[in-house]
Amino acid sequence: MSHIVVIGAGQAGASLVARLRKDGFEGEITLIGAEPVPPYQRPPLSKAYLLGEMEKERLFLRPESFYAEQNIALRLNARVSAIDPAAKTVSLGGEVIPYDQLALTTGSEPRRLPAAIGGDLAGVHVVRDLADIDAMAPSVTEGARALIVGGGYIGLEAAAVCAKRGVQVTLVEMADRILQRVAAPETSAYFRALHTGHGVDIREGVGLTRLIGAQGRVTGAVLTDGSELPVDLVVVGVGIAPATALAEAAGLVLENGIRTDAQGRTSDPSIWAAGDCASFPYKGGRIRLESVPNAIDQAETVAQNMQGAGKDYVAQPWFWSDQYDVKLQIAGLNTGYDRVVTRPGEGQTVSFWYYTGDQLVAVDAMNDPRAYMVGKRLIDSGKTADPAIVADPAADLKPLLKA
Repeated sequence: MSHIVVIGAGQAGASLVARLRKDGFEGEITLIGAEPVPPYQRPPLSKAYLLGEMEKERLFLRPESFYAEQNIALRLNARVSAIDPAAKTVSLGGEVIPYDQLALTTGSEPRRLPAAIGGDLAGVHVVRDLADIDAMAPSVTEGARALIVGGGYIGLEAAAVCAKRGVQVTLVEMADRILQRVAAPETSAYFRALHTGHGVDIREGVGLTRLIGAQGRVTGAVLTDGSELPVDLVVVGVGIAPATALAEAAGLVLENGIRTDAQGRTSDPSIWAAGDCASFPYKGGRIRLESVPNAIDQAETVAQNMQGAGKDYVAQPWFWSDQYDVKLQIAGLNTGYDRVVTRPGEGQTVSFWYYTGDQLVAVDAMNDPRAYMVGKRLIDSGKTADPAIVADPAADLKPLLKA
């Protein structure tokens, strides 16, 4: 009987094995995870869970009993040391597990500060998994002093949670503005105002020179502008990298992640990849998406293709971020935009519409689910939107969908 092994028990891995069983796959399934807990949601970790508003068990995507009930061998707290594509086996400690097909859903790894500048001091944290948040939580207390390194969405979300807990927050961003790599100046300005309004000290064009420690624990930071800050904890949000070490050692082709074809197959016909670790064809190029929706949709497509569906994965990118009482929803990819149209709303409601020439390519919607919904449907269908209508807050957006 066919045996499918899945390495990586995150959102993609959990979605893949569940889809296999849903589709009626009757062979063996083994899901291998490095963490000691069953697959769980990551987005709430740095928000509701860190704030103490969500219990650990509520993070779990499914109760642990689900895997036994579905005859899925869930191997937790287990790290694969090697893949042998020729023998079609994976090594797990001293155990060798054979496979007929293998899926890599290994996700991504946070970039860390080098030890040479104090990155190995106690009190320096990244935001990626449950253990990271559990280690950080005791320090996120009223009156503590936090340095956030990086002004992307991870850093800003961490800043928001810390500020809500009464922590004194300083955020440094080496680029000229926060969110510079991922958003227009208009979105950056919106979130800069939001955070400064909550007492966060945002310093743009400023980086970290080194951390200062005492008895092995961080106590301060020296910044590139020469200033020195006393700090009790540091949160590093300087991006993530695809987890490709196993794939590389196995000889698989890499290209900004594990390179796959449109169906999710790697350079080895018996090995597939999905989620943060996988790069795939998209609109004549190749991309890698770091998002929950992509992890789910791509993994489910791969599950179908492992059973012979022959179905191309067609990504419809969307993302979200929660900061204070603002929900940001993003549709599309703003790569190559040359114009941004603002649609104002009331209070903290606004949306920014990105165009390349006359074509709508992305929307950032803050507390405006209607604008997001219309923008997403237009982008997914390849339609555009008249900028004059978009810019008029009194104009109804829905007729754009019928144009």
